[in-house]
Amino acid sequence: MAMDLLLRANDAIKNLRETKFSGIRSPAEFFDYHRISRPADLNQATSRISYNTRYFSGNYGLIIAVLAVYAIITNYLLLISLAFLVFGFAAINKFGTSYMLSARDSTRPVDRHYLAPDATQFGEHTVTQKHLYTGLFVIGIPLLWISSPISTFFWLVGASGILILGHASLLEPGIESDYASIQDNAV
Repeated sequence: MAMDLLLRANDAIKNLRETKFSGIRSPAEFFDYHRISRPADLNQATSRISYNTRYFSGNYGLIIAVLAVYAIITNYLLLISLAFLVFGFAAINKFGTSYMLSARDSTRPVDRHYLAPDATQFGEHTVTQKHLYTGLFVIGIPLLWISSPISTFFWLVGASGILILGHASLLEPGIESDYASIQDNAV
């Protein structure tokens, strides 16, 4: 089970590296200060933004990811509430499910996603998986609400928007952009 999970995670990371991270341009090209200039008008700024957002999309995605990690790490209550919810779901799914099958289903292979939860007895109280999820939500949702994820999300949108649009509008497209428009017209 754990090896299968590790293999799937390894394949997902390889796939992500091949698809998303293959488009990351070098830092020398991304931070080329010789190509920085103020656009003459709004049309030139729009064309620069259009070209640079496509050309540097991997770099801009990396900027958004770094800002998101920074936002979560600096908001301790959001980090604690997300960890509480994620580990709570994992614990309930791992320890709150029964692995017993009824006699009529003994011919089918065991698939734990379709099994009924097993109730646990604590003194006079019976605790089911439904009770555990209810407790997790009763504690986790107010904790998440207090940690202000909406303001963190809008900070992330604003900060990444200013950085990306500022960079894309100030950086002149390289010589390869002229050849790209010729190639697009030929096809």
